[in-house]
Amino acid sequence: MPRAAVPARRLSAVFRWSAALVLLFVGLTLLFPTEAEAVLGYLQRTIIQGFGWYYVLLVAGLVVVCVVVAVSKAGDLTLGRDGEPPEFSLGAWFAMVFACGMGIGLVFWGPAEPLTHFVSPPPGVTGSQEEIAQQAMGRTFLHWGPQAWAIYASVGLCLAYSIHRRRRPISIRWALQPLLGDRVKGRWGSVIDVVAVLGTIFGVATTLGFGALQITAGLDHSGIVSASTAVELTVVVIVTAMATMSVVSGLDRGIKILSNLNMYVAAGLLVLVLVLGPTLFLLRDLVQSVGFFLQNYVGLSTDLLAFEGEAGAEWQQQWTVFYWGWWVSWAPFVGMFIARISRGRTIRQFVLGTILAPTLVTFTWFQVFGGSAIYRQMFGAGDLAGDDGTSVDPDYVMFDLLQGFPGGSALVGIVLVLIAIFFVTSADSGSLVVDMLATGREKTPVWSRVFWCVVIGAVAVALLARGGLSAMQTATTLIALPFTLVIIGMVLALGRALRAELLARRAVDLERARHELTEHVVGAVSTDARLQATIAAGWGAESSDRLRGGTRRWQQRLLSALDRPSALGLGAAEAGERTRSGGLENGGPEAEQRIDASGDEARDESGPGVT
Repeated sequence: MPRAAVPARRLSAVFRWSAALVLLFVGLTLLFPTEAEAVLGYLQRTIIQGFGWYYVLLVAGLVVVCVVVAVSKAGDLTLGRDGEPPEFSLGAWFAMVFACGMGIGLVFWGPAEPLTHFVSPPPGVTGSQEEIAQQAMGRTFLHWGPQAWAIYASVGLCLAYSIHRRRRPISIRWALQPLLGDRVKGRWGSVIDVVAVLGTIFGVATTLGFGALQITAGLDHSGIVSASTAVELTVVVIVTAMATMSVVSGLDRGIKILSNLNMYVAAGLLVLVLVLGPTLFLLRDLVQSVGFFLQNYVGLSTDLLAFEGEAGAEWQQQWTVFYWGWWVSWAPFVGMFIARISRGRTIRQFVLGTILAPTLVTFTWFQVFGGSAIYRQMFGAGDLAGDDGTSVDPDYVMFDLLQGFPGGSALVGIVLVLIAIFFVTSADSGSLVVDMLATGREKTPVWSRVFWCVVIGAVAVALLARGGLSAMQTATTLIALPFTLVIIGMVLALGRALRAELLARRAVDLERARHELTEHVVGAVSTDARLQATIAAGWGAESSDRLRGGTRRWQQRLLSALDRPSALGLGAAEAGERTRSGGLENGGPEAEQRIDASGDEARDESGPGVT
C-alpha cells in the first residue's frame, strides 16, 4: 500500500540535534585542546574503567542471543515477505558485510595486536614463549571474532526484521516499537536516534583515524613524506573528499564496487603473505590457535583480570573494553548497513553470514599476518618489537613485516591501496547510514550525504589533533556506553516480536488444520452410515435421519465437536495425526493473509517502511 511521507518535523529534529552536538564537540575540542584532553583523561580513569565488567557481560550475552535465534524456529523466517529472493548475490552481500564490518582495523591491527600480546603479555599471563604466543593469538581471536560480529548481528537483525519484515521506517527507534509502543514516536524515540547517530559518527571517525595513522606511516616508511600530525590531517581531508564522491554515486555504483574491489585486493595480499611467509607454520598454527580458542572460549570471554589490580584494569580498558566499545559504537552503522542489504535472507542465513563466515576469514587474516610477525620475532630477525623487545608501533609494524618478504616494496604499495579503499568504504557507507538514521528515509538528498561525510571527517581531524590514539579510544568507548542500553532494548523488542509472530502463525496453522480436518470428517460422515449412527448415538437427541437429511445443523455440531475427538468416534492419536497432516509444518494462504493484514494495519499506524 502507498506509504505516507515521514513527518519532516521529527526527522529534522534528529538531524539538527545530532549535527549540533557533533559540531559542538569538534569546535570545543579544537578551540580548547588542553581542557578537552583533561576531560577525556578524567572520563577514561573514572567512568570507563568502572564499566569493564558490564561490557564483557553484555557482549557474551549477545553471542548467546544470536545462537538461540538462529537455531530456533524463528531462523526460518525471511527478512521480507515469505519467499522473497535476496536483493544481492551471496558473494556481493558477504563482501559488503565484511568490508563494512572490519575495514581498516584488520590492516592496522593485523600483525600489531598478536605481536603486542606476545612481547608484552597481559598482566598475569606467564609461561614459555610458545604458551604466551598461543595466549596472544587466542586473545586476538577473542577481540575480533564471534564477540565483535555478534554485536553487529544483534543490531542488524533487529533492524532488518523491523524494516523488511514488519515494514517499519529506517530508524533505530522503530526496532524498539514492540517494547515501547507509541512512545517511539515521541521524544524518547528522537533521543534513541540521536544516540545512534552520535555512536556511528564517533565509531567511524575512530576507524578513519586509524587509517590516517597507518597511511601516514606507510608514506613515511616508503620515504615519500615524513610522518607528522599535519600529514595525518591532510590524509583525512583527501580521503574524505574521495569518500564524498563515492557516497554521491549511491550504494550499487559506489560502495558495492569498492567493497568487491577491496575483497579482491585483501584476498590477494593474504595469499601472497601466506605463500611468501612460513606457510606450513602458519597453517599448523591456525588449526592449533582455533582449537585453543574454542577450548578456552568461556574463560577468555569472561576474563577481567580481576586479581591483577590496577594493571589488569588498565589493560582491560586499553584492549578488551575498548574493542567492545568500538564495536558497539559501530553497531548502528554496521547494523543498519547490513540490514539494508539483507532483504530476502532468512534469519538463520543472516546470523551465519554475519558471524560464522566473517569470523573464519578474520581468524585466517590474523593468523597469517600476526602469526608471521610472531614467527619472525621468535625464529627470525626479531626486529619488530623495538630496541627493548617489548614495544610495538602499530602504525609501522605492518610495513616493517612486509619489507622482510621478497618484493616487500610492492607489498607495501598494495597495503597502502588496501587501506585507502577501506578508508573510502568506511567513510562513504558510514555517512550513508548516518543520513538514513538522521532522516528515517532510504533515499536521501545528495547534500545531506555530503554533509555527514564531511562531519565524520571533521570528528576524525579533531580526535587526531587533540590526543591521537588515546583520545579516539576514550571517546569511542564513552559514546558507546549509552547505546548499550538501546541494544538491550532492541534485543528484548525483537524477542517479543518474534514470539508474537510465531504464536500467530501457529494459531493460523492450527485453524487451517482444523478446517481441513472438518472437511475430511464431513465427507466421511456423509458417505458412511455406520459413522453417522455412531455420532448420532453420541449426541443422543440427534437422529441418523437428520444426518442423512443433508441439514447443516449436524455439520455445525461437527465443528464444535472437533475439540472432543472422542465425540466423533476417533481416538486422540488418530485425531492428532489428522491435524498434523493438515499442514502444521508450513504456512498457507490464510497464514499469509492474517500476517499481511496485521502488517498493513501496523504500517498504517506507524508510517513508511522500505520499498
